[in-house]
Amino acid sequence: MRYLVTGGAGFIGSQLLRTLNERGHDAVGWDAFTDYYDPALKEENARDLPVARLDIAEDPLELDGLEGVFHLAGQPGVASFGRVFPVYVRRNVLASQRLFEAAASARVRTVFASSSSIYGDAAAYPTPEDTIPRPLAPYGVTKLACEHLAHAYRSEFGLEVVTLRYFTIYGPRQRPDMAFTEMVSCLAEGRPFELFGDGTQSRSFTYVDDAIDATVAAMERGTAGSTFNVGGGTEVTMLEAIETLGRIAGRRLEVVRRPRREGDAARTAADTTRIREELSWQATTPFEAGLAAQWRWAVDRVAAA
Repeated sequence: MRYLVTGGAGFIGSQLLRTLNERGHDAVGWDAFTDYYDPALKEENARDLPVARLDIAEDPLELDGLEGVFHLAGQPGVASFGRVFPVYVRRNVLASQRLFEAAASARVRTVFASSSSIYGDAAAYPTPEDTIPRPLAPYGVTKLACEHLAHAYRSEFGLEVVTLRYFTIYGPRQRPDMAFTEMVSCLAEGRPFELFGDGTQSRSFTYVDDAIDATVAAMERGTAGSTFNVGGGTEVTMLEAIETLGRIAGRRLEVVRRPRREGDAARTAADTTRIREELSWQATTPFEAGLAAQWRWAVDRVAAA
């Protein structure tokens, strides 16, 4: 199959792109190499991968000849209040609208990567897909807007689209602004780790390989118009994650307490009944094994520096 991965130099996108080509597909990536974090890390992710520099918010979008688009590009991060909000509108809402319009015009099947952030502090845990969304941060608002755009282009122009709501993906090459990357880096380098909030906040942490398998399954088997949660099988608090990392590394992580960040949900827990029943997918990587893989990756980077 001929596939396109937007955000092809990102944490998940680059590993999805590599997996698709290893499985025999003809897959290419687009990425704007934005400065949300050091573009050199994206260059490293994209090394030896067919990734073109392209900004889907403004550049011409040519999708003819493709069988599918994995739309993973976007501006991440819950710290999206205030002056940065227009950036989130441009890189999430405007970029997705242009991508959906091009995909509908070219009749290209699309998988859109949304986020558990659209739920906010949900009414029920584990949280099913039909829960009323109440995002706590503008980031989640823009991802929800993208979901509505996908629905509008499906309803009015026949866009064949499947939406995935990722629940906190972790593993090697995770973005540097995410907690686990900072946690393992601090321990590997002997620095204190800043813990925001009281540490009881919990997540359905999802290992990146499992997320990629779910994403490919959605492209291959997901019914158009469907929305699926993609979440790890175990809900873990930050304090539990810190304790697990200490056990893996054989030494204690020094923690410095900081106030809770605005827009940070107290809990996420994925109800994955729908994706198990319809796509025969479930996360298979135990949390400790996934965190150990990320720890080894961090140690190797420190040793190579």
